[in-house]
Amino acid sequence: MYFWTMEQRYTSLYTAFDVFPSAKGAATHIHHFANTLLKTYSKGMLYVLGDEKLPESETWENGIDVWRFKSENPNFLERTELYSEQLLFWLRTQPNLKICHFRDIWGGVPILLNPNKRYKTIFEVNALPSIELPYRYQISDKILKQISQLEWFCLENADIIIVPSQIIQKFLIQKGVKPSKIQIITNGAETPEKLPRPEEAPEKYVIYFGALQSWQGVDTLLRSFRLLQDTDLKLVICSSHKPRHSKAYVKFAEKIGLEEKIIWKYQLPKQELYAWVEHAVCSVAPLKECSRNLEQGCSPLKVFESMAVGTPVIASDMPVTRDIIDSETLGKLIRADRPMELARAIRIWLSYPEKVKEIGINARKHIEAFFSWEQKKTELLEATKKLLDQI
Repeated sequence: MYFWTMEQRYTSLYTAFDVFPSAKGAATHIHHFANTLLKTYSKGMLYVLGDEKLPESETWENGIDVWRFKSENPNFLERTELYSEQLLFWLRTQPNLKICHFRDIWGGVPILLNPNKRYKTIFEVNALPSIELPYRYQISDKILKQISQLEWFCLENADIIIVPSQIIQKFLIQKGVKPSKIQIITNGAETPEKLPRPEEAPEKYVIYFGALQSWQGVDTLLRSFRLLQDTDLKLVICSSHKPRHSKAYVKFAEKIGLEEKIIWKYQLPKQELYAWVEHAVCSVAPLKECSRNLEQGCSPLKVFESMAVGTPVIASDMPVTRDIIDSETLGKLIRADRPMELARAIRIWLSYPEKVKEIGINARKHIEAFFSWEQKKTELLEATKKLLDQI
């Protein structure tokens, strides 16, 4: 594809240093925003990461071309450099681009450095690598400083910045970004039709789904479940990662005697995942009290998606969750990093199933009214049109 795309003339580009499609929440966001932007301003190109199962190139929905960067280089930062270099080379062949939307600095730097740049740019900031990467890799302060400089370059030079929450907006303003440059477009969720109960689902279970990074608080959840062993409740963990990423948690669960209490699922297709979520007693988002969640902020897609299928959520009480669950009629917020409080909240909800059902109904209606993906895609197109009208 690398050669035939250079012969094409594209109007729009969406980049993300993420594997797409995948079971991760980022892929859900990419699906909705990239599809909307690139079909509206066609012909569109989606530049993402690939894996061993995905083709390097294909034509996606609505005639959108997908170009996947693949590299066997084990060094993360070296992979980002190769990704950026390849993108910059391609950009120089594209004189007709009008709009470029990037989700990270790895796509942003080449987009903004392109000497032939005549397009408008949107920087979608869900997280910054200077905050995120230390949770995954050992990175020196010198390298983190360089990454921070690249972040600032993108923040300063992008035409507009889109963020999913007020917390991230506030964080960027504190870094020196002009408030007028930032627009909040929250995450959204689909409200699917009712789905049948999974055949292997236990009678009663709590569900956690998504990624397993340390800041997600899965260890807190496991500790809380040790306090619920007198119940017939099971814990279903649907990981968006491959099984190897859960090894530490599986070992910890065995160590504290929970191996019979937990059902592990991995990288489920969306509809299958929704079925598991829909039939759970409740969903949990036990986010940790750390700089990643409190200072930078986030917008936990699992909360939106749980509420959208009518499953109430127990989540850590912090600004990022208060933005979504703003009253006890929509869910339950508890202090972070406290297994006893989480166990107590689950136990109380077990005792009041009718009340919990009512909360789930309220939650679904709340998502339909304020957080549907259709609403969010409209907001994206409005922001893009306003930007392009300035040309």
